[in-house]
Amino acid sequence: MATSVEVHTGRADDGTLLLRVAGELDLSNVEAFTEAIAAARDSDAVVVDFSGIEYLDSGAINALFEHAGRIRRIVANPILMPVLTVSGLTQVADVQAAHGD
Repeated sequence: MATSVEVHTGRADDGTLLLRVAGELDLSNVEAFTEAIAAARDSDAVVVDFSGIEYLDSGAINALFEHAGRIRRIVANPILMPVLTVSGLTQVADVQAAHGD
């Protein structure tokens, strides 16, 4: 059974493609995320907003590594920062903790 995830495409303030992802991102639904990055072939860089992600698994981390070259920045829910750091993703991509409003 697939878990719930929402992927929305827009533009950041500087015009960079922005993917806002919310819910839980895992192997059962990571395809929606990877399809959104693949659909952005014309964009040199993508900002990924994971501030609304409450959980991600190794399938999601693998997808981030596969597309790290196109990701300008990942803004992550602070709860995800330990797993993104331990996975080594912070060594290949600019990963920042989201700030609460």
